[in-house]
Amino acid sequence: MAAPSHRRSLRKRRTLAVSAAVVAAGVGAGVLVMNANADPVDLYHQTLPAKDGWAASGAGTTGGAKADSAHTFTVATRAQLVKALGSASDTTPRIIRIKGTIDADTDDSGKKLTCANYAAGTGYSLSAYLKAYDPATYGRSKLPSGTQEKARAAAQQKQARQIEFKVPANTTIVGVPGTKAGITGGNLQAKSVDNVIIRNLAFSATEDCFPQWDPTDGDQGNWNSQYDAVTLRGATHVWADHNSFTDAPGLDRNDATYYGRQYQIHDGDLDITNGSDLVTVERNRFTDHDKTMLIGSSDTDSTGKLRVSLHHNVWKGVVQRAPLSRIGQIHIYNNVYDTTTVDGYAPLYSINSRARAQVVAQNNFWQVPSGGKVAKLLSGDGTGSIAGSGNLVNGTATDLVAVYNAANSKKIRTTVNWTPTLTAGLESSAKNLPAELATTTGAGVLK
Repeated sequence: MAAPSHRRSLRKRRTLAVSAAVVAAGVGAGVLVMNANADPVDLYHQTLPAKDGWAASGAGTTGGAKADSAHTFTVATRAQLVKALGSASDTTPRIIRIKGTIDADTDDSGKKLTCANYAAGTGYSLSAYLKAYDPATYGRSKLPSGTQEKARAAAQQKQARQIEFKVPANTTIVGVPGTKAGITGGNLQAKSVDNVIIRNLAFSATEDCFPQWDPTDGDQGNWNSQYDAVTLRGATHVWADHNSFTDAPGLDRNDATYYGRQYQIHDGDLDITNGSDLVTVERNRFTDHDKTMLIGSSDTDSTGKLRVSLHHNVWKGVVQRAPLSRIGQIHIYNNVYDTTTVDGYAPLYSINSRARAQVVAQNNFWQVPSGGKVAKLLSGDGTGSIAGSGNLVNGTATDLVAVYNAANSKKIRTTVNWTPTLTAGLESSAKNLPAELATTTGAGVLK
């Protein structure tokens, strides 16, 4: 029998609200605090429902549901967010409500910061960097080193100290409904922590002011940037729900070209790496981005970990890595992939299974424009697996692996070493997903 539909599941989730709870005043000067009764539903104490993907494994994911009044905050500025997060080593449960859009590139007084502010005092300048490492004179056999590379690294470190937000264990971060809640220009990091919930937030314009030139990356070299919108690095039990991700307004098509290569200022949207484990990513929207989601930082990442569930997400105007999966057991179900080119982002592939990844792709819907090639919806290195069924392309049942394998020498394997059991909300048919997910995914939907 099919699991409950998305709508029934969502209604069930909303009944989990603690209707009588009052989120009392937080502590600390500069932290704005409000009463939770101002909202029709208390989203802030909700926990991941049972069997809702890998993050429901074991003790499940509860985030900051047990937070006391002293660790319950509503924040509206970067400085307030930093104060509410506290120490990354503090495991005390906390709830952080984000009201409106927080600009990471602002100082404690609210003044806007630019790339020039981060470069100031480091000795870095782009023109000097380009002159120092021009392949015509520097060559292509080694990474940049010397004065300008040290200056670039120093400037990048200044930016990192400003825009990286380190999330402690046992934390819930939720956007306040009706306030266009989100973070622009920032990198939310859950590093080596357990039990984190991130919901109802719009992430935008996470940009690296100081990409590094790597002449050895590929045949022509590449500019490589830091900073994902959300980074899970060695994190466990994480629930990312109803968030939106976009490069806008700084789209890739506006990037400059140096040494004949795009000066890439964006990294990932939501990367799950370095042995992260037990993660559920559901009902998010990923738009206008290139390297969208990386599961596993390398082909030798942590065996036995990287267990991730992705369901009821929308991927539109993304180029690749939706996701790129390595090593782990990944369940991808009830997602919508729109492979139309949007804002210059032309899809390369959707799902990549490599480094022995064990992917189950089940009941997803691909919208492919006229002339689009179904054989390019998947990718792999010849060692990864993709099993599953019920996948539709423009409404027609399609064996995506068979189509891919017929056109490629490095075959994707069709058997996996596990069977998904944490499948709450799994819909038996993908037919209605495009219409359903159009209005039920991303930030701003939860009330």
